[in-house]
Amino acid sequence: MRAKHHILDTLAAMISGSTLNPGQFMLQYVRTEGGSAEAQVAGSGLLASASLAALANGTAAHADETDDSHAASGTHPGCAVVPATLAMAERAGSDGTAFLKAVVLGYDVGCRVGRALRPKVVSAKGHSSRSLGNVFGATAAAASIAQLDASRAGGALSYAAQQAAGIGSYIRAQDHVEKAFVLGGMPARNGVTAVRLAQTGASGSADPFVGERNFLNAYSPDPEPEELVRGLGKNFEILQTSIKQFSVGSPIQAPLEALLAVMAEHPLSAADVERVVVRLPEQRAVTVNNREIPDINLQQILALALVHGNVTFANTHDDRLLNHSSVHDLRSRIELVGDPALLDAEFPRQVDLTIMTRAGQRFVKRLMTYRGTPENPVSTDEVEAKARNLMAPVIGREQCDALIRAVAKLEEVKDMREFRALLATQE
Repeated sequence: MRAKHHILDTLAAMISGSTLNPGQFMLQYVRTEGGSAEAQVAGSGLLASASLAALANGTAAHADETDDSHAASGTHPGCAVVPATLAMAERAGSDGTAFLKAVVLGYDVGCRVGRALRPKVVSAKGHSSRSLGNVFGATAAAASIAQLDASRAGGALSYAAQQAAGIGSYIRAQDHVEKAFVLGGMPARNGVTAVRLAQTGASGSADPFVGERNFLNAYSPDPEPEELVRGLGKNFEILQTSIKQFSVGSPIQAPLEALLAVMAEHPLSAADVERVVVRLPEQRAVTVNNREIPDINLQQILALALVHGNVTFANTHDDRLLNHSSVHDLRSRIELVGDPALLDAEFPRQVDLTIMTRAGQRFVKRLMTYRGTPENPVSTDEVEAKARNLMAPVIGREQCDALIRAVAKLEEVKDMREFRALLATQE
């Protein structure tokens, strides 16, 4: 069931993201490339080659911050694994069971590679652990769909290693296009490409993770290769992946939940607030401190919540609300502190939030985790409600409900091409 939650959550991110700038930009690009009609580009009437569909759908899946995340590996696995698997499954006419198993495998491989790299170390060098892990997850899933034997699967992983890329400079962009490409579209496309090369017989080094000049040593000064196989077959990484409650960056989830909890407990408006102080583990604070991209800017999101009473997919993408003077005024009174005392491996997502009012009141909320994490997972009803909120405005309530039912009964799907009509829109 948890795998189906992540599949539905990612499909919803693809469909909603198809309406945003990254999704629209990549759709235009794919149209210019042409190619075989092998797989559906979500939120459109276009069929494209498997690699181009994976590119478009992966970019759309991370067009904002609504897709899932895996803290220990520093990856967003769904936005690469699901689009790559779906594109290959459509191309091959695979059934729903094969698709489901491939997605679980993709999460396992990609997240294990991310763990082995040690994401904090990789990020400190300027690389993006998010894209590096994701390309291997996408490749493994696509290889499962293609039913590659061990030799060709190893070759596919070698070609994935040669295409592994991504640096953290996307964090300086003013919109989400480059970030969506690096985290979602590029690794999804490269994973499909690696498998297609292996299918055609391209030879490779068979195992990029061991031996001279291997991938792990090339990208990490102190990798932990044992993480590739620790608990293999027993500990499934998809069970350690979080589903977001809000369409904002992962480090903002706990502060936003804490703020809304305080607002629910006490009659509090933006006009009442004198100052807000948020304490997060140091690295998480750096990631979301006054960033240019609104949905990974903690000050922007908390100010939006205080002014409008909530944060939704709609208001995080409404420029009129985001740029309103009341939001900008509040941003300057929200302080984010990277607190070394909160660096607790057992509770890496904790937050300490303090609100001081103009009347001299002081409200404090401490959360050790937030809704949607492995230790506090969302229910099926919550996942479906989020999916409806994201998809219904794009494909309509009837088609949205049909897609939700189809994911719930994936094992009964004979051919994943049946999903095309559920993901498409009339143009």
